[in-house]
Amino acid sequence: MTVAADLLEILRCPYCVSGETRKAGDDPGQLELVNDAWLVCQEPDCDRKYPIKEDIPVMLIDEGDKWANTAVEDLPEPGKLVE
Repeated sequence: MTVAADLLEILRCPYCVSGETRKAGDDPGQLELVNDAWLVCQEPDCDRKYPIKEDIPVMLIDEGDKWANTAVEDLPEPGKLVE
């Protein structure tokens, strides 16, 4: 089981849609599902990546920050929600 399609349609990068860091445009922070395990922000200057652990997207800015400098092809399996 993966994240529901209707949920994927409404999820956005929390960094790109909040407060002072909000990006311009009508619908900033769109995410792309990668390998059924990661949500990758599509804003050109963002690069945040959010893991999906046990079918739950971990949409914390700190979590996205951890993976910002990791290339999409180098992203590991996200692992369990609670280790």
